[in-house]
Amino acid sequence: MPLNPPAISAEPERLPRTKTREARRQQLIEATISTLAARGFARLTLTEVAKTAGISHGLVLFHFETKEKLLADTLTFMADEYHQNWQAALAAAPSDPKAQLLAMIKADFAPAITTPSRLGAWCAFWGEAQSRPIYQDACGEKDAAYARQLEAICAELVRLGGYGVDPVVAARILRVVIEGTWLDMMTLQNPYSQAEAWRTVASAAALCFPKHFP
Repeated sequence: MPLNPPAISAEPERLPRTKTREARRQQLIEATISTLAARGFARLTLTEVAKTAGISHGLVLFHFETKEKLLADTLTFMADEYHQNWQAALAAAPSDPKAQLLAMIKADFAPAITTPSRLGAWCAFWGEAQSRPIYQDACGEKDAAYARQLEAICAELVRLGGYGVDPVVAARILRVVIEGTWLDMMTLQNPYSQAEAWRTVASAAALCFPKHFP
C-alpha cells in the first residue's frame, strides 16, 4: 500500500530564530568590514553599514544598539578569525621549527585573511587613535599569544642553528615585515599578490636564519 504523501505546508519552512539572528549579525559584521575599508574608522556610520548590507537602519540598531558595539563586535570577530587561522595552520604543520615558522607566515597571507576589505578594515582600526581601547580589548591577549608562539619558534631555530640573533628580536622583525607587507598590499597603487608578500617575509626569515632558509 503506497505511503501517503507528506502534507504541504501553507508557509515555507523558516530557519530557527537563533540561526536567523546569527546569520543577520554576521551579514552586518561583513558589511561593517567592507564599510570600514571604504570609509575608514571615523567616517563609518550605521546608515552606511545598513546601506552596504541592504537592510534598514533600524535593523542595525536592533542587533547592535550602537556604532561602538558594532565596531567592537566586528573587531572581535576579525581577531578570532585571525587567531583561529594561524592556530589551525600551526596544528597542521610538522613539528620542526622551520615548518612551523613557514606555516605561520603562510597563514598571514591566506586568501581568506588578506581580502582587500579585511586588510582595509585592519588598517582602519590601526590608524585611528580613538580605536585603540577597542583594539586592546579585542586583540591584546591574542596579539600576545601570537608573539609568544613566534618567539618560541624563533628560539628553537636559534638553538638548532647556533644563530647569534636574539629570538625576540627575530620574531619582532618578522612581525614588522608582515604588517608592512599588509600595508603595502592596501596602499600601493599596484599592490603585489599574497604569494609575493609571502616571499618578502620568507626573505626576512632567511636573513635571520640562513641555514634553515637558504
